[in-house]
Amino acid sequence: MKIAYVTPYKSTDILSWSGLGFYIAQSLKEQAIEIKHIDSLREKYSLLFKAKKAFYLLLKKRYLLDREPVIIKDYANQVYKRLSQTNVDLVFSTGTIPIAYLDCQQPIVIWSDCTFAGMVDFYPYTSNLCQETLNHGNVMESFALQKCKLAIFASEWAAQTAIDHYKIDPIKVKVVPFGANIECHRSLNEIKMIIEKRPPNKCKLLFIGVDWFRKGGNIALEVAKALNKSGLPTELTIVGCKPIVKEPLPNFVKSLGFISKSSEEGKQKIADLLAESHFLILPSQSECFGVVFCEASSFGVPCLATQVGGIPTAVRDNFNGKLFALDANISDYCHYISDLFTHYSDYKKLALSAFDEYHSRLNWSVAGKTVKNLLMDILS
Repeated sequence: MKIAYVTPYKSTDILSWSGLGFYIAQSLKEQAIEIKHIDSLREKYSLLFKAKKAFYLLLKKRYLLDREPVIIKDYANQVYKRLSQTNVDLVFSTGTIPIAYLDCQQPIVIWSDCTFAGMVDFYPYTSNLCQETLNHGNVMESFALQKCKLAIFASEWAAQTAIDHYKIDPIKVKVVPFGANIECHRSLNEIKMIIEKRPPNKCKLLFIGVDWFRKGGNIALEVAKALNKSGLPTELTIVGCKPIVKEPLPNFVKSLGFISKSSEEGKQKIADLLAESHFLILPSQSECFGVVFCEASSFGVPCLATQVGGIPTAVRDNFNGKLFALDANISDYCHYISDLFTHYSDYKKLALSAFDEYHSRLNWSVAGKTVKNLLMDILS
């Protein structure tokens, strides 16, 4: 099987889209799928679009350039020209933008973490959108999804937004979770040893996120404070951002800043932090999926997260962690953690179950095989 792999950005760049474009391509290559990269698309921004953006800023509205029809149609033209120079069985895109206006003979498949409708007022940068962007975005998304032979999403939530908002045939909508963007060759015995090394009398919480409030860093900090106050010694390690607080951080908090996984040193540091932590705590206020939950599971680290967006596909209650309501009390988190430390054998079982979740469904090998089978079905 030979596919055209379409991304607006450079698909080999591990820093673009949290590395997902790179890892998706790798997962397909490992299934003996030949890939022709059509990426690094030129952005045709004119003074008119920049003026529009400035105009809407005056109106205190957000205008998205990447939903402008002229730009999206130009993307489609670039893809078409490069597509005509190769011989492929199908077109595979990591999103709807570059293929929304693409006319080609080959079937088109997308694999994404959300739809435009699902993003509206979900993230800060897709909130308070101007009516022009809303109209363009929904029309473009509808075109793309109707055009697709297959629409794969990383979560049930994202898949449902496609069906509910764009009325596409549910039979061509599939759910395949993403994998962990981190190397994992750990065996079950190695995971057991990693879990045994964690102290049973001190709770180590790990927060990884670049947006302090959206990722729930303020909640994680309050949980750590409350656990220490209750008598359970707790350490909170913060990675990815600087905590936004009004007072000095307590001495049980370690703020390490951003650690890049693009370097071997950074990868190893993240791996070490995950291995020694009891929980990944990430009470996100909005999240399309959360690859970091897969990464935590690969180390047998249960996740404490929220029932929002695509997270319930990545984190399942009592399998690889616990989901809390967005308005859950700090005490809800504390009671759950304290109970597991009181019955520490239950914690160990949960940690092993988290690794099983990674091994059975939250890794790129399983994802790649599943997607390959779906692609074979539409080509047969």
